[in-house]
Amino acid sequence: MCMKKGLIQIYTGRGKGKTTAAVGQAIRGLGHGVKVCFVYFFKVPSEHGYGEFKVLEDLGVKVRGFAKKHPDFFKEVSPENAREQSLKGLKFVEKIFEDSFDMVVLDELIVALRDEFLKEEEVLELLEKKPEETEVILTGRGATSTLMDNADLVSKIEKVKHPYDEGIESREGVEF
Repeated sequence: MCMKKGLIQIYTGRGKGKTTAAVGQAIRGLGHGVKVCFVYFFKVPSEHGYGEFKVLEDLGVKVRGFAKKHPDFFKEVSPENAREQSLKGLKFVEKIFEDSFDMVVLDELIVALRDEFLKEEEVLELLEKKPEETEVILTGRGATSTLMDNADLVSKIEKVKHPYDEGIESREGVEF
């Protein structure tokens, strides 16, 4: 399936549900014959599971991760390494744009931008290379106003209350 006009969507904010929204959008697309690629940053499936990636792969989605470990949480990872891996992710997405995917999800790419592992102009240049018919979805806390201005849809997900604030740790199958 090929969309006539692919848009740029952003899910940002401090609330829970940005990745979940992007996964839901990918599944909705799959139900309509949309060819989906899901690219994630700063997630380590081998340590946390991330069951959504397995399900997406089982449904035929190409899933690929870059800069899996963030220097703030993994001291053995340098900011320079996070930048190098983030740039590899951008190069991969450029190639994906040539493979006629209808939808490309860039999960937590906004974190790479927010934490200065990617420069705003690098992300904007990538979005300019997006094929006309490809839908691109970016997730992550801290979207810049310029990035949001370049998007067609922006949802800011805000936390009102979260169990983590009460000392309840992340739960498998709910938060990851």
